[in-house]
Amino acid sequence: MSAEGVEIIYLTGNHDEMLRKFSDVTMGNLKLADKVVLNLNGKKAWIFHGDVFDVSITKAKWLVKLGGWGYDMLILLNRFINFWLQKLKREKYSLSKKIKNSVKKAIKHIQDFENVAADLAIQNGYKYVVCGHIHQPKIIRKVNNQGTCLYLNSGDWVENLTALEYNDKKWNLMTYEDLNIDKEQNNKDDNPSQDLLTAITIFSKSKR
Repeated sequence: MSAEGVEIIYLTGNHDEMLRKFSDVTMGNLKLADKVVLNLNGKKAWIFHGDVFDVSITKAKWLVKLGGWGYDMLILLNRFINFWLQKLKREKYSLSKKIKNSVKKAIKHIQDFENVAADLAIQNGYKYVVCGHIHQPKIIRKVNNQGTCLYLNSGDWVENLTALEYNDKKWNLMTYEDLNIDKEQNNKDDNPSQDLLTAITIFSKSKR
């Protein structure tokens, strides 16, 4: 896409710690950044990964590595389970998503994350705050005594299979089904990395 002239901004997150040494590096149409502010039809959009709001990550780097390893193992286990569920012609199941949605502390963490991000966005005059990190796809209007903003979370392309798109002055939360991917070919290939390109949010149209 970059070679075809499309501007790509790769935003780093807690799994890209090594890349953050090269933040603000630009190579042709590809730019590496920790955050970006875009002007979308006269409204400012504040876009970043979101791990900056996670105390466990900012204060304990060893916990990040342990958590990352544990998450990767859970995803591998989940793939094994889903392999057999598909063989039995049953619906896929997300272990980590189920755990997050069933633990009260996790739910409070998600709500706190959303509120902190939205409050800071409103305080700084941003009309949109766009992030990921907590893997909870959502578009919701946030209001406090200082104003309002639209909170958007892209979710992820591993469990929820979701991505955000801005087009014709409107935000959309896209799902795997919305993208009309050839599922039969995808099942044969069984390689999630082939679908990662579809999760890229392209903002080039909004800048014209």
